[in-house]
Amino acid sequence: MSDDAARIPVIVGVGQVNDRPKDPREGLDPIGLMEAALREADRDAGGGWIARLDSLAVVDQLSFRELGDASGPLAARLGIAPKLCYKSSYPGGDTPILMLNEAARRIAEGEIQAAAVAGGEALRTAAQLAALKAGDDPSAHNPLRQATGRAGPPSLRQRYGLTAPVDVYPLYENAGRAAYGQTFAQAQAESGEIWSRFSEVAAENPGAWIRKPTPPEAIVTPSAENRPIAFPYNKLMVANSSVNQGAGFLVASLAAAREAGIAEDRLVFVGAGAAAHEPGDYLRRDRYDRSVSMAVSLNRALDLNGVTAADLDFVELYSCFPCVPKMARRVIGWPVDKPATVFGGLTFGGGPIGNYMSHAVVSMVLKLREAGRKGLLFANGGYATNNHTIVLGREPFPLETVRRDFDFQAEADAAREPVPELDEAYTGPGIIETYTVLYERDGSPKFGVIVGRAPAGQRFLAKIPASEEAAIDFLTNGKAEPVGRPGQAVPGPDGDVYWRLG
Repeated sequence: MSDDAARIPVIVGVGQVNDRPKDPREGLDPIGLMEAALREADRDAGGGWIARLDSLAVVDQLSFRELGDASGPLAARLGIAPKLCYKSSYPGGDTPILMLNEAARRIAEGEIQAAAVAGGEALRTAAQLAALKAGDDPSAHNPLRQATGRAGPPSLRQRYGLTAPVDVYPLYENAGRAAYGQTFAQAQAESGEIWSRFSEVAAENPGAWIRKPTPPEAIVTPSAENRPIAFPYNKLMVANSSVNQGAGFLVASLAAAREAGIAEDRLVFVGAGAAAHEPGDYLRRDRYDRSVSMAVSLNRALDLNGVTAADLDFVELYSCFPCVPKMARRVIGWPVDKPATVFGGLTFGGGPIGNYMSHAVVSMVLKLREAGRKGLLFANGGYATNNHTIVLGREPFPLETVRRDFDFQAEADAAREPVPELDEAYTGPGIIETYTVLYERDGSPKFGVIVGRAPAGQRFLAKIPASEEAAIDFLTNGKAEPVGRPGQAVPGPDGDVYWRLG
């Protein structure tokens, strides 16, 4: 058992922090948030673990880009020089679970004995500091929007307004609703129920950013405080990135944990993970009513660990936008009346860009210490692109399971249907494959965006200007399903393609 114990990965400590300075000049930057979270995790594990770390992995951050690679400065702050010290390639939502999986496998292979994963975002402070400098409002300084821009002529995606995740995920939402056979009212009711339960979990979680139970009606109904963002999503249905949050966790071998005297009832074991991804270009995917890579990631994680949804006491189904947990719960058979989060979701728990799932790990460990035997963590990143799932439990998983390669990309690629050709200049007849409507900050429509399919199968983009009120109303009033509706793509005076309903 001693040899096995030196290779069995367990989470020994967790920590998280919310920073709410009255003066943004006194706020913590991302490195400060990471340091605070890891020191809390060290205290949670009984102390002395930071000095023993063989590996320090950092989730890339967006709010203070001038900091660059934060892994080295964080290690210096902690006073350590681990043999592995690195950051993720970008701030992706799947990154914390990827890094947890990497740490667990390295322990299982006997390469290391103790590892830390941390991340932090201070987007609220960054926007406030930028507003102080410019003499305007923080709402004018959105680092996430700014990060999606680029120099030079606008790309096809920029011309049609599909530049940030909040513009793209509605394509999955609207296609999914049609595929599920739901009316608009039914689909919104499902979103409202899931999100309301998120708010209830957040209200009971000291680590959540917004701790206020919110009824479904208030979530799905547009208002001055809940303005529409991108149809059918309102402000309370999208990730809340205006936060200052840090979280981290410590992973060690069971032997090291026992040597440190950590009580067995505080240990949470790490099982096998599974990852698969969609093509990076969201216009070159097979369809928008499902994600084969998501299904492969979820199903493979369950299969590898020998569990079903009925065996799970808790789940965290990534929740940047409602379409993600909607798709995920249908894959694993998770009922809508059970909470799909342990932290509170990216609206209420907080949406610190790539580091949300570190908070979910913290909350899952705390939940499993209290009750239950198994929990599933499903992460999603990019533009519904990257998926990574892992299972945690109160009992050790077989070493041969933990050591399994988590890359199931080949399986996802084999299951994917043929990808339609993208015709950037198509005009002619077609049908609506999916769509959204983008809104101004005052809640008025900016324009509609159609992803269409031509009779020969090729995919194209088209706009509906806000001035065509009847067409915008058709897309948004919920009286009939726009997906599948025929129409005509016609050239516009600005060189873009516009849509005329059939």
